[in-house]
Amino acid sequence: MVSASALVSLLAASASLVAAAPAAAPASAQLEDRASCTFTTAAAAKAGKKSCSTITLNNIAVPAGTTLDLTGLNSGTKVIFEGTTTFGYEEWSGPLISVSGTSLTVTGASGHVINGAGSRWWDGKGTNGGKTKPKFFYAHSMKSSTISGLNFKDSPVQLMSINGATSLTVSGLTMNNANGASLGHNTDAFDVGSSTGVHITGANIVNQDDCLAINSGTDISFTGGTCSGGHGLSIGSVGGRSDNTVKTVTISSNTIKNSDNGVRIKTVSGATGSVSGVTYKDITLSNIAKYGIVIQQDYKNGSPTGTPTTGVPITGLTLSNIHGSVASSGTDVYILCGSGSCSGWKWSSIAVTGGKKSTACKNIPSGSGASC
Repeated sequence: MVSASALVSLLAASASLVAAAPAAAPASAQLEDRASCTFTTAAAAKAGKKSCSTITLNNIAVPAGTTLDLTGLNSGTKVIFEGTTTFGYEEWSGPLISVSGTSLTVTGASGHVINGAGSRWWDGKGTNGGKTKPKFFYAHSMKSSTISGLNFKDSPVQLMSINGATSLTVSGLTMNNANGASLGHNTDAFDVGSSTGVHITGANIVNQDDCLAINSGTDISFTGGTCSGGHGLSIGSVGGRSDNTVKTVTISSNTIKNSDNGVRIKTVSGATGSVSGVTYKDITLSNIAKYGIVIQQDYKNGSPTGTPTTGVPITGLTLSNIHGSVASSGTDVYILCGSGSCSGWKWSSIAVTGGKKSTACKNIPSGSGASC
């Protein structure tokens, strides 16, 4: 039988042990710990991406021929690129990175860089031959999401493909392909297709093809960007795809310099589709080599035929406050429309100078203010 004094001693010891034990973490804190993940390999990121609400990608070296797979993320996931992201070399079509999901936030930590090291593929041919080159970044099927502050360098070929997106905001991206000035080719900064509500702001781009190419989509804007070295701010080429409608686009407050073209709309010869409700305004051009403003309905296999067709009408086109300089060997404005396939245009405050005046323009909408 335990004496009263012994029982008191046992109870006191038990109380002391309970007091010394660490307190259990609140359930919310435990969940928070599990929700934040840092990955240092592409394989780990792919395997663990569904277990994390915040994904930090720290100095990841993506193996050759492999996509950094961030598709199908849980709704609300935040992705942070940290340090330097690199990619092994292989001749393949890519993409090097792919992201999809709803209510995502994709951003970069201070000092990060996503380095495609494109010089390993550059041969002056882009996607037209030579080495098979990987596309860089797929933002496909992103909905109600944001991409901001990413720093890209040396894309092998086309950089950011936005397709099947809804309500996507892209802001403050740097895309620096200056090293590809001699051999980089088809290094489009943004290719947009089959998307609704895509709004791109504050992009700083040096590349060797379209700064922006909208192939199809509705409610799209590109604002406050700087484009250098490429082919300008483009609608198209439109036609020949499963979706050939471009509608309600605003391209405003941008600077285009040291580029082949400034403002550009190109539709595919013999194709069907439509371009409507496009506005270019407050655009500054400098040192444009070929065309300050070019609108043509004769684009085929990457080159103009010289004979416009009418299957992709361009209607409701507004150009306002477009000004700047074209090289003396270039052309200020070139318009080549099919008969009756360009209408409802409104042009004002257009002052593009320095180049030649085209004598080959056709079917400029009367009363629009447009001229060559």
